[in-house]
Amino acid sequence: MAGNSNCNCCGGTKLIFACSGAADVGAVADQAARKLSAEGKGKMFCTVGIGGRVPGIMKTTEAADQILAIDGCPLNCVKNSLEQAGFQKFEHLQLAELGLEKGKTEISTDNIAKAVQAGAKKLGYGQ
Repeated sequence: MAGNSNCNCCGGTKLIFACSGAADVGAVADQAARKLSAEGKGKMFCTVGIGGRVPGIMKTTEAADQILAIDGCPLNCVKNSLEQAGFQKFEHLQLAELGLEKGKTEISTDNIAKAVQAGAKKLGYGQ
C-alpha cells in the first residue's frame, strides 16, 4: 500500500512515542517524532494515552512490532510511562545522550535532525 504510515518496507508497525514537555528538549523530541512519522519511518502515537491507559491506544501499542520512546531529558517520562503500562520491549532515545541538555538546547533544524537521525537508526534505518 503506498503511503502506509506503518512502514511495511522495513517490517511491521512501528510506533513512536515522544516527550512533548515544556522544556526545549521536549520540543526537539516532539518535532523529531513528527518528522520521523512524516518520513514514513514509523507512526507517532499518543504518549499521554499510555499514561491514561486508553484502551484503543494500549491495544494498538501491544500489537506494534517495534516501539521507539524519545525522551527529551533524563527524567525519562516516556520510558517510564511505557514501563509502568507494562511495555518492556522498546528502543529508547534519550536526547541528553546526543549532547542536548535541558534548558540549554536551541530548538533548531540541526538539533531536530540530530534526533531524527538517532531515532531512525534505532528503528533500523541507516547505520
